Amino acid sequence: MGVLRTQMCLAIATMLMSVAVAVTYTVGSPNGSWDTSTNLQAWATSKSFSVGDNLVFQYMPNHDVNEVSKTDYDSCQTSNPIQTYTGSNTAVRLSSPGKRYFICGTMGHCSQGMKVKIDTLAISAPPPATPPSAETPPTPPPASPATPVRSPPMHSPMSPLSPPKSQSPVSSPASSPVVPSTESPMNSPSPSGSTPTPPPSLATKINALGGLTVAFGCAMVMLLGL
Repeated sequence: MGVLRTQMCLAIATMLMSVAVAVTYTVGSPNGSWDTSTNLQAWATSKSFSVGDNLVFQYMPNHDVNEVSKTDYDSCQTSNPIQTYTGSNTAVRLSSPGKRYFICGTMGHCSQGMKVKIDTLAISAPPPATPPSAETPPTPPPASPATPVRSPPMHSPMSPLSPPKSQSPVSSPASSPVVPSTESPMNSPSPSGSTPTPPPSLATKINALGGLTVAFGCAMVMLLGL
């Protein structure tokens, strides 16, 4: 709402300024008028015309005012005027910037110098006031990419950067040569898991042999007695 009000005030002020500074120029004055004896183009060059100014043509009844194109102005052609004014007192408002061309429509008067070119300049209006705007928070600088934290390199056991771990060699018992066993098959453990019977000693063998001898002798004696 405040911005719209400010713009309206500026527009009204510009209009009032254009009306206040508008100037009315009497063509050819103060030393001449709209006639063939006044150097009208020299008069126009000495003036500064702006949008909103007024031109007043004062002339005798045998003259008129014709607004024409540049081509007709240069050739003093009056057959195709943009606008024709009569009445001895004509006021023309300069409502837009640019060049405008005026000649007298009476035969021969334009070629005698009764013509004028008006160069209208635009009014330089004051720049519009910038409406107050809320403060824009400062834009933070772009964050720099975070530097990745590098973890220490993991060295493999075979890497030369880490000393090899000392390993105690596993001592395996020396393999002794297999000695063939002299035991008889009877000395081998029984398949049932019972305690093996120790082999008979030499004394036991001698006693058994002696008992057999005695028994054999008794048997012979009995046979002979029969």
